[in-house]
Amino acid sequence: MRIVLTRRDDAPAWMALVSPLIAVALTLLSGAVMFALLGLDPLKALGVYFISPISDGWALQELAVKATPLILISVGLSLCYLSNNWNIGAEGQFVMGAIFGGWVAIATHGAANGPWVFPAMMLAGMLGGAALAMIPAILKTRLSVNEILTSLMLVYVAELLLDWLVRGPWRDPKGFNFPQSVMFDKEAQVMRLMADGRINLGTPIAIIVVVIAAIMMARTLKGFEIRLVGAAPRAARFAGFDEKRLTWTVFAISGALAGLAGIIEVSGTMGQLQPSVSPGYGFTAIIVAFLGRLNPIGCLIAGVVLAITFIGGENAQISLRLPLDVTRVFQGMLLFYVLACDAVLNYRIALVRTGGAAA
Repeated sequence: MRIVLTRRDDAPAWMALVSPLIAVALTLLSGAVMFALLGLDPLKALGVYFISPISDGWALQELAVKATPLILISVGLSLCYLSNNWNIGAEGQFVMGAIFGGWVAIATHGAANGPWVFPAMMLAGMLGGAALAMIPAILKTRLSVNEILTSLMLVYVAELLLDWLVRGPWRDPKGFNFPQSVMFDKEAQVMRLMADGRINLGTPIAIIVVVIAAIMMARTLKGFEIRLVGAAPRAARFAGFDEKRLTWTVFAISGALAGLAGIIEVSGTMGQLQPSVSPGYGFTAIIVAFLGRLNPIGCLIAGVVLAITFIGGENAQISLRLPLDVTRVFQGMLLFYVLACDAVLNYRIALVRTGGAAA
C-alpha cells in the first residue's frame, strides 16, 4: 500500500485564504501546549510572544524595522517560486548586499560626502545580491545544476567572506580589536523618519516594492509570463516565452531585493558591518512567502506576522528566560502547518495497492 495525493479540481477559491488562518491557529495551539509542557502559563507566554510586540508606539516601530527585510526578501522569493525556480539562498544574498553596500560606506568613510552616498550603497547592495543569485541561475540554465543546492551552499560562502573581511582588511583600527568595521558616516546611514524613533526609510521602500510587484503580477505581460512558466512550462514555450531568460530575471530580482534588505539592515539598524548581520531573515522569508500565498500583498501581511515572532522571541528571553531557539520552533511549526493545510485542503488522500487500484 502507498499513499497518493490527487489534486482537488473542485477546491473553492476561499480555501487559499482560509488555509493560512488555520495554520496560524494551529501554531498558536501547539505553542500553548509547548509552553504548558515547559511549566509556563500558556496565555501569559503567548501574550509575551504575540501581544507585547504591538503593545505601544515604540513596539510598533520596532515591528516595522523587523518586518522590512522580511517583506523585501519574500517578495523576491515569491517571484522565483511562482516561476518554479527555487531560490533557497536569500540569506547569502542578504549578506552579500550588506558587503557590497558596506564597501561603499567604508571606502567613503571620513571624506566630505554628499547625499549620493546612501543611494550608491543601495545600488551596490542590490548588485551584490543579484550577482550572487545569478550563480545558481546560470548553473541551472547552462549545466542543469540543481538551484536548491547551489543557492543554499552559497549562503556559507557569503557569511564566511563577511567574517573574513571584518576580522581582517575591514577591521576598525580603533575598535579595540573587536571584529567589526568602522561606524558608518551619517551620510551612509538610512534616514530615520522620526528623529527620536526607530523606523527608517526602509519601511516605505518595502511598501513601494510591494505595490510595484503587485501591479507587475496583476497587470503586466511579465507577471503573466512568470505565472505561466511556473504553472505550465510547455504552454509557455508554445507561447514563445524564454524559460532560461525568465530564470535569470527572477533570480536577479530576488537577489537584488535581498541585497537591498541587507544594506538597509546594516546601515539602518547596525550602522556598521559585523561577523553576523542577520538573525536568519533570508530563511524566515521563505516561510513569509508561502504564508503570503506567493502574493506581494500577502507577503506584506505575513512579514508583519513573522516579525512579531522575532520580537516576541526577544521579549521571551528577558521575561520568560526562554532561549531564542523557541522562536525558530514557532517559525518551523508555522511553515509545517501551512504546507500541511495546503495538502489537506487542496489534495485528496488515496491508498493505492501495489499493482492495484486506489482504495
